[in-house]
Order: sequence, then C-alpha cells, then structure tokens
Amino acid sequence: MGLWAKSQWRHARGMGVKGLQSFMDRRCPEACVSVNLREMSRQHAAKRQTGCKTTANRPTLVVDGMACLRHWYSCKDWVCGGQWREYMDGLKGWVEAFSSAGIRLVFFFDGVVEEQKRREWVKRRRRVNGEISKLFRHIKAQGEQPGRELFCLPSGLATFTRFALRSLGQEVFCSVREADYEIASYARQHGSMGILGQDSDFIIYDSAPCFSVAKLRIHSLTTVMYDRQRLCQTIGLTVAQLPLLACLLGNDVVSVDKMLHIRNNAMATYRIDNPTAHSGAPQGQMVMAVSHLVSSVWGREEQETGLIPQTLNLSAPHRELLKRGVRSYLLPGEEAIQLGDISAPSSAFEKHVSSEILKACREKHVAAEGFMVYSVLCEGVIECSNTLEDEEDTELLPQALVYKPCRQRIYGLLLLNGHEGSRVDLPAIREWFVYAGNALKEPDMVHPVPISLQYNQPVLDLLWFGNGPEVSSLRLKSFLSMFDCQELSELYGAVEDSLLAALCLVTYIALQIQTLSQEDCDAYLSQAVCLKLKSPKELQHIKLPVLCSRAVQLGSLYVRGLAHLLGANCASGGPLPGAALMPWSSFDGRLFHSKYLLAHSGSDNTVLLDRDPFCLSQFLCLREKLTETCRNRGRVLQSRPKAPQQAPGPPNRDRHTGGGGNWSERGETTGGGWREARGDPNKCENRERLWERGGGGTRGEHFHPHPRGRSHRSRGRYQLAPRWSQPPAPGT
Repeated sequence: MGLWAKSQWRHARGMGVKGLQSFMDRRCPEACVSVNLREMSRQHAAKRQTGCKTTANRPTLVVDGMACLRHWYSCKDWVCGGQWREYMDGLKGWVEAFSSAGIRLVFFFDGVVEEQKRREWVKRRRRVNGEISKLFRHIKAQGEQPGRELFCLPSGLATFTRFALRSLGQEVFCSVREADYEIASYARQHGSMGILGQDSDFIIYDSAPCFSVAKLRIHSLTTVMYDRQRLCQTIGLTVAQLPLLACLLGNDVVSVDKMLHIRNNAMATYRIDNPTAHSGAPQGQMVMAVSHLVSSVWGREEQETGLIPQTLNLSAPHRELLKRGVRSYLLPGEEAIQLGDISAPSSAFEKHVSSEILKACREKHVAAEGFMVYSVLCEGVIECSNTLEDEEDTELLPQALVYKPCRQRIYGLLLLNGHEGSRVDLPAIREWFVYAGNALKEPDMVHPVPISLQYNQPVLDLLWFGNGPEVSSLRLKSFLSMFDCQELSELYGAVEDSLLAALCLVTYIALQIQTLSQEDCDAYLSQAVCLKLKSPKELQHIKLPVLCSRAVQLGSLYVRGLAHLLGANCASGGPLPGAALMPWSSFDGRLFHSKYLLAHSGSDNTVLLDRDPFCLSQFLCLREKLTETCRNRGRVLQSRPKAPQQAPGPPNRDRHTGGGGNWSERGETTGGGWREARGDPNKCENRERLWERGGGGTRGEHFHPHPRGRSHRSRGRYQLAPRWSQPPAPGT
C-alpha cells in the first residue's frame, strides 16, 4: 500500500494519535502480530461458555464501518456516482466470509460530529475540495477517470452502507457521541473478540484487541493485530498511561500544535539521555521521547486520581484541554476517575416535540433505521461532506443549495408541530455543508418552513404513531410536498415505489435548476427504468467512449438527492419502504453516464430505453408526469443537447473498457438481463397514446423548441465567494 493510500486509511474518519501507527509499523514490529481471524475465532469460542449456540455466544468482531468504506468500495468506476449493485454484491461476499468462519459482526458508524472535532473536520473538507478540483480538471482535459491518487468515495456511501448492511441481516449501530468511544465501549463490555478498524485510538483504549482492516485479506481472513501490551513493553509505559501519551502526541481532541512545546522539551531531553537514538526516524524518536516524559512525571498520585501531572507546567486552558483529552479515553467500568460529566446532551429542540417523538427518534438513530431526523431534533446541527462538484461549472448549483428548500420543509415538519411557523422562538438549524464559496468558518443558520398542504400543517405525533388509511395518505402527501410534487400521489401503486421516488427526485431537481435540460431529465429517468434489466456484471461492462464532467456532477447530485428523500421519508413517518430509496434500486453511475451521452447525442427513445417496449412505456409515462408537474409551476423543460468535451487521444477510443463502433446507435450493453415489474403499466393513463407518440422518432420533438426567458448561454457566471446566491425559501 502506497503512502497516499496509508494516509487515506488514517483519515477515513479520525486522525487518531499522531505518529503512533507508523511508529508501531516501523519501530515496534513485535507489537504488529500477523493473525488468522478464523483460528482466533475458534480459540475465542473455546474460552467462552459452550453449549447453547446463541448469537451472544458467538465470537464477535466489532467493525468500525467508516474505516472500512474504502476497503469495501473496490468497484472500478467511482466518479460517475457509484456502482451500487456491484458494491452490494461485494459487501455481501465480505459479510459471508466472516459468517462462514462463525464470526458475528457488529457494525458502528458515525452518527454525529462532535463540536470539539469540528475544526479538524473542516480542515479535511478543505483539503478534499482541492483534490476534487484536480479530479475535474483531469476529466475535462483527458475525458477519463483519473488514477487512484485522486480516488474519492462516491457521495453518500457511508449513509447508504448502513442500510445495505441492515438489509443483509447485520447488526448496525449509529453513534450518539464519538464513534471510536462507542466501539471501544461495546467491545469491552461484551467481551468481544476484537475491533476491526484502522484508527490508532483503538490501541489507546483499554478494550478488545485491535485488528487492521487495511491489512485484511478477506479470502484467508488474515490481518495484523496491534498488541497494546507489547507496545507498552517497548515504550516503557502501562496501559493506564497511554491516554496521556496520545494527548501529548496530538489527537482529534488535543490538536498537534497545542502541545508542541511539551514535545520539543521532551525531545531535547531524550536526545541528551539517548545520544545513540539520533539515527532513528524523527517521528519514532518523538514517540519514545514523549513516552519517557510520561513515565517520569506519572507517579502514584496521578495513577490513583487520574489528574494531569503538575510537573508538566501547563497553562490553565491547556491543562483543561489535556484533561478533556484524557477523559475521552476512559471507558465505562474502568477504575480511573471520571473527570466530569460525559453523558449525552439533551435534545436541542425538546420543547418543540413530544417526549415520545424524541424517544423514537433516538432509538431509530441508534439502530441505524433513520436518517437526518436525529441530527435535527436532538443535535440541532446537520452536516454534509464533500460532493463531486465542479466549482468552475456555474450552470449547476451546488447540491447543498439545490436541496436547501427541501431541508427547510423537513425542518418545518419536524419542528413546527402543526403550527405555521409564525412564533417568535422559531428554531434554526446549524448547517455545515461543503460547497464552493463556503469557507466553513461558521455554520449556515437555516430556519424551518411549513410544508404546503390544503389543510393545516400535520402534527408529527400523528404521522409517526397514527394508524389507518387517512394517516397513510397524509404521510405520502407530506412526503411529496417537501419536494413540491404533490401531484405524483396519483402514481402511487401504479408504478414501482423506486420509480415514484426517482420521478419525485428528478422533478424536484428540474424545478430547482433552471439550466437542467430535457436531455438531463431523460437520462435520469431512462436509467432508473432500465436499471431493473441489468445484472451487476452487465452494469460493470457498460462502455463509455468518454467521460463528461457535467454528467459526473449530475450523478453525485442525484445520489445526494436520494439521501434527502430518505430524510423526508423518515420525517413523514415512512410512506415509502426504505428499500425504494436506496441507490441500488434506482441508480447506477455507469448506466446514468451512458444514458446521458445517448440523450445528448440525439438518440431515439427506443435506443435510450434499450429497445424494450415495457421500459419505453414506463419512461414515457414518467416523463409526461414530470412535464405536467413542471408546467403547472411555470417551468418548461427545454432541449439543450450538449456535446461532451473532446479529450485528446485516438478517435472512438473507449476510455474505460475498450470497444468502438457506432456507440450512439448501439446503446449500451443489453440482453440477458433480469427484470422485475411490480407496477402495473396499464394503470398509467394514456399508455397506448404515449407508446404511439414516443415509439420512434427523435427525442424531445414534442416539447417547445424555443427557450423561454433568458438563455442559459447568457446567464453569466456565479460569484463563488463569499457564497453562492442563496435560493429563495420555499413558498416565497
């Protein structure tokens, strides 16, 4: 694994302890033990009580889900929005490898970003923004996916992986505080076989053994175990002294610069006392130097009280910071004194919702059944990491601004509780969203907006706990209203739930982005309809003659939209099954990219829909409803074909998988696929008329040929600083 890859593993979620991982790998090989997890599982099971083979008695491995994402996503294509069905297949095989060895897996994912780590979170987001800019420059110059040095996980991978694992029957938890802490606590309390992750903080916690996911070989189930006892023997410390070592070296709580003077003094003393150590790596020397310092200042009193040694000569603020850092490593049941209250805070908006709602909200969050709702009601803050967006393409708004009106309605449904939002104490949500021009110096304060229904704002308790057909209808209308798509309720039951969700999302995007063309919408809808025809293997082998940077951004925009659908569905009481909102039900990156290129090349509808009559019928039904909904709001979709940029290289070269020929006439790979048609196309009005109208001919011929209003060519450029122009609040 190269240096860049190691860095990416280290920064999968947290920085961990500065330099500790490399020190163990390079200077402390005796603490890096190669192990076979299958054999360890047998040994672990033999030590435990035998007899009844219940789940609780099986050897358990606690998995840091965030650290595993890069290991799990091994699909060849990653810029187009995600190869979700291929990813699901790989995830299933990974889980089965452990199941076959008799190992029970328990997964943990980050549920919150603690404010004490916000600074580090912002630094990472800014760094990744620079990498994304390089990525788009490469695509526009070369017309192909860049190498792994610019690898970026598909948008929403962490969110949807939680639901993917649950669909595979796995136990999944979402944290309500620092995930590392909850992982270490669970492993310690349940006598787990170990922790699978890549964060050096797991070496500091006095918990189960720590196994490396970066060095895991899934077929043989072999990896490296980081042995904290052997580490302590090498550096001359006890396990109880490791938290202080971690904080002085620098971690997510105590930043590296805060204790720089302590480390410099420790290094100077160490070099005087150990002149022969100068030949070692500087970071290795630093770990040894700080270890010697900790050993020399940590006496019996500090061990019994857990206090910070006075001899460290710290200022009062630095001493308090160090206390907080050490405290973060103390797990339930440890003998060390608990320095202050570390219980979870109460709800940020408990006066706006009932106690029953808060209880259900927390339970769903912890069980990884919900999304967005807990962050809003209990934390009052929501964040979104980097998205593949080209800040130089000012025709497309950043996803954070595209979906802001939707989020405001979600907030309104959750917090206004049947009122219209005219109260003086109207709450505001702190949003940390990454987009061009946002310096992330402070959160955006976003107020809730009531949803638009013919009657009063619905009460949240009724939506979540009510029964009966009227409540079910209210849930669906509330859900659709958050995307300004109430008319789509007519299609409920007539088309598959995943297609209804896709239509809702595409309609919303078209209403928010005035430069979205008929070709863009057709690419979105056609890939959602055709996805059911494709096996994961067929999707992998779709041939793309060139990559288009605009299609890359549109792919990520769609997946981010699915997460908003999921949040709206949770807020409105779950009118649609969660499976219908998953990306593997309505999106594939390569399939979408191929449809985008076909649509913008002027291909016939029959080619766009893989020459499948049923798919064409469904597509035309969805497109008519999209056009009608947009027209009702004064939005007329225009045909604006965009030829992809011409990248240097041989003509007709397939940038990914080879191939050639008349690609735009041939379409992508077809045939041999499986299909599932749960919806009844005959329930869609005017099906036969739509078939006759769209069975052949060129795409877009039934739509107004002339742009209305200002042309997209004369729009000018958005100003990227200090922020993008904010869209108006819904209903204004």
